[in-house]
Amino acid sequence: MTAASERPLITIEPASKWWHLDIHELWAKRELLKVLCERDIKVRYKQTVLGFAWAVLQPLMMMVVFSIFFGHFAKIPSDGLPYPIFAYAGLLPWTFFSTAVTNSSQSLVNSSHLISKVYFPRLIVPFAVVGASLVDFFIASCFLFVMMFYYGIALSGQLLLTPLFIACITVTALGVGTFLSSLTVTYRDFRFVVPFLVQFWMFATPIAFPISIVPEQWRWLVALNPMTGLIGGFRSCFLGQPFDWPSVLIAFAASIGFFVVGVFYFKSVERRFADIV
Repeated sequence: MTAASERPLITIEPASKWWHLDIHELWAKRELLKVLCERDIKVRYKQTVLGFAWAVLQPLMMMVVFSIFFGHFAKIPSDGLPYPIFAYAGLLPWTFFSTAVTNSSQSLVNSSHLISKVYFPRLIVPFAVVGASLVDFFIASCFLFVMMFYYGIALSGQLLLTPLFIACITVTALGVGTFLSSLTVTYRDFRFVVPFLVQFWMFATPIAFPISIVPEQWRWLVALNPMTGLIGGFRSCFLGQPFDWPSVLIAFAASIGFFVVGVFYFKSVERRFADIV
């Protein structure tokens, strides 16, 4: 028997059913996920003057604009809180979500040199982009504590629920990002649609305004937007406001729904990526 015949034969083939999600394979490739996350972070801040300070500047500058136009000129209420910290506490998770969705929607096209040459679970590509955006989010969160100290807002036990809301926002971003990334591979004009979608979604979410100013008969419609409950819950964790549990529970269910739909649609078209990317 020759040495060649003694070598084990490994056959790589797609799953027999498109809805099959191989969790074991994703876990086995976790080092690749880590490497791609580190690559995205290094590329983003390579040869920059301010470095990681850009993670804070984006929500900070938007908070300044919102405070001037919505808080000062439009006199939009902020549930008894100083408007700057009210706005920043909403912009912080939104900036993470919008950045993760926008960047992950382009991730497969930007990684075409890998997808067309090397086999690995394609879900790792948009997942890595969302993971890299989490780093920016945690850096920018430090400034929220500074603002809380400045405005005299004490920490409360509600802060312990923050990881739950961060996890749900991340799951929602993964679902929407993977769905849009698979659409962008097939229909390249989606790269122009995503920025408009994200911008519209932002103004449909209670970031610059509290949900309390929405007429009560229409609040159920606003609550169908999962980011309404997630951003409201995140804001309540830090600022000690009461939770709007109906919208929070709707958001939790919707975040899981977005993830399931996004991931399984991704899996249904994944086998075509290498040919059309």
